[in-house]
Amino acid sequence: MTIREALQQASARLGRAGALDARLDALWMLCETTGKTRTDLFLSSGDALSKAQDARFEAMLQRREAGEPLQYVLGTQDFMGHTFRVDGRVLIPRQDTETLCEEAIARVGGACLRVLDVGTGSGALAVSIALACPKAEVTAVDVSADALCVARENAQRLGARVRFLHSDLFTALTDERFDLIVSNPPYIESGEMETLQREVRREPRLALDGGADGLSFYRRLCREAPVHLSCGGVVLFEVGYDQAAAVSSLLKEAVGEPFTRLDLCGIERVVGAVYTE
Repeated sequence: MTIREALQQASARLGRAGALDARLDALWMLCETTGKTRTDLFLSSGDALSKAQDARFEAMLQRREAGEPLQYVLGTQDFMGHTFRVDGRVLIPRQDTETLCEEAIARVGGACLRVLDVGTGSGALAVSIALACPKAEVTAVDVSADALCVARENAQRLGARVRFLHSDLFTALTDERFDLIVSNPPYIESGEMETLQREVRREPRLALDGGADGLSFYRRLCREAPVHLSCGGVVLFEVGYDQAAAVSSLLKEAVGEPFTRLDLCGIERVVGAVYTE
């Protein structure tokens, strides 16, 4: 089978399976299969796939047809200019979260600050902050031991200095304090989980389900964070598209005067506060 034929057949199969970007998904899988760029694929579209390539592509295609996210099929996702390993053990990093990461990096800069990433998942936030702010002392925690395995692998592969701890929010941190606490917690309402796109439902529920009103983890974070914030320390949360006001209220009561940051779509995507004892 030629590259052109593989692309045509895969696009048709993925379209029938309900993939929203069937042709693009097929292209990315062919790039991964052949080691070629998209441009090179088109230039060599008449070339035949080897038996090994054909078998690998078919296996990837079947996974994608079954609703597995493309990022899991490829095994990678780009975030903040870095390529992270991802699989079914972790949430797939989104562009929305880059707003949170950029705000965190701007606040750390070149200072020797202590930074904590709560619910690190793939490690995308912690690793990106550590790489951009090499003087920072970055700690990352997660309740999922499986997620921590992925995060450690990403840190090692990308050369980031991050301390990882198995912890349910702050439980493993005893009396430690930090200058910056960041978190992209689960914030989808439990009742909405079954209405999500089928690919999203394949991601860990633990990283998505935020309780009945989507705010369960924010309540815990706001209640427990002050014990672990230095005076003048900052807390930054990613929030859902309609949650900024509710999370701001929680932060104002527990931490300090809240502020927000907009994402590229103009949505209040980050809510934060400065802690004053």
